Amino acid sequence: MRSQTSLGATLVLVAGLCLAGAPPLAAAQEPERAPVHAATLVEVVLHDGSRLYGTIVSDDPGQLIVRTPGGAVVTVPRQQVRSLRPAAGRVEHGEYLPLEANATRLIFGPTARSLGRGKAYLGVYEFLMPFVQVGVTDRFSIGGGTPLLFGFDAGQRPFWITPKLQIVNGARTQVAVGAFQTLGSGAGGVGYVVASHGGARGSLTAGAGVTYGVDGGRSRIVMLGGQRQVKRNLALISESYLWGHGRGVASGG
Repeated sequence: MRSQTSLGATLVLVAGLCLAGAPPLAAAQEPERAPVHAATLVEVVLHDGSRLYGTIVSDDPGQLIVRTPGGAVVTVPRQQVRSLRPAAGRVEHGEYLPLEANATRLIFGPTARSLGRGKAYLGVYEFLMPFVQVGVTDRFSIGGGTPLLFGFDAGQRPFWITPKLQIVNGARTQVAVGAFQTLGSGAGGVGYVVASHGGARGSLTAGAGVTYGVDGGRSRIVMLGGQRQVKRNLALISESYLWGHGRGVASGG
C-alpha cells in the first residue's frame, strides 16, 4: 500500500476512532440525588429542563439554596428539583465549563484519552461513512463501520473495526495503542500509538502509525494535534499529518 493509499486509510482510521457521549438524565417521581459535599460543585436539573451549577448553601426538605460560580444565590423549591448530583465540569474565572465532550478525538484523529465503560457514540463522515465506538472497559473500546454505498458484489462489501487500548492513564499524560483494520476486499489497515498531555481545558496529542496492506506494503505516518477550550461551547482544534518523502496536510477548526 503506497503513501496516497495509506493516507486515505489513515484518514478513515482516525475518522472511525473516538467522541464519547454521556447518557441522558432519567426522570424520576422523587428528585434524584447523588451524595454531594457542601463544597462540591453540583448540577441541579429542574423539571422544566433548566440547569443550575454551583455549591450548596442549604439543603432543606422544602427548598434548595445554591451559590452559582458568579456569586449569585438562588433558592429553588424542592418540588421543582428533578435531580441533584456532582457536576462533571469545573469553574474558571467565575464561569462553569463542562468537560470536553469529544476528549477521545480531535477533528478526525484519536487522542490517548479513553471512552468510558458503557459509553458509546455514533457518527457519519461525508454522509457516507457511518461508524460506532463502544467503551467495553474504562480503558478499552471497539467499534466499526461500513460505507453507505451500494453495488458491492456478494462478500465484497468493505467494513472496518477499530480497537483502542489505553496503556497509560496519568493525571496529565495518557498513552494508547490502537488499529484500524479493514476487512473484505482490499483488506489492510493502520496500527498506531498516540500520546496526549494536558488538562481538561486543553491538550497536545502526538501519534505515529504504520499502514499495511495485503501486498505487504508499509508506510509510516505521524500526527500532531491539539485542542484548547476557549469558551463554554467553543474549542479550537488543530490536526496535522506527515508521511513519506515529506508530504503532509494540516487542518484546524
